Amino acid sequence: MAAICTHLDSIELLQLPEAVAGCQDCLAIGGRWVHLRMCQTCGHIGCDSSPNRHASKHAAASGHPIARSAEPGEDWSWCYLDEVAFLVGADG
Repeated sequence: MAAICTHLDSIELLQLPEAVAGCQDCLAIGGRWVHLRMCQTCGHIGCDSSPNRHASKHAAASGHPIARSAEPGEDWSWCYLDEVAFLVGADG
């Protein structure tokens, strides 16, 4: 049986902002980032696969379970609580 996300009702935001300057938290501290993610509850842009892992820290601190890739050409989402990747349909 495939793993599924049980937190889809927390998704408020599907679309990335027009411009993404980088990881909000890394920009504030002068840090470097890799692999940007957008929280699909509040829109926070954070990094993962980076030393500071701000997207993961945001999910843990806020309780917002789902982030989507903010990388060009990627449209997958990740549920931190269920530890599963998935695609959100065009209808949400």
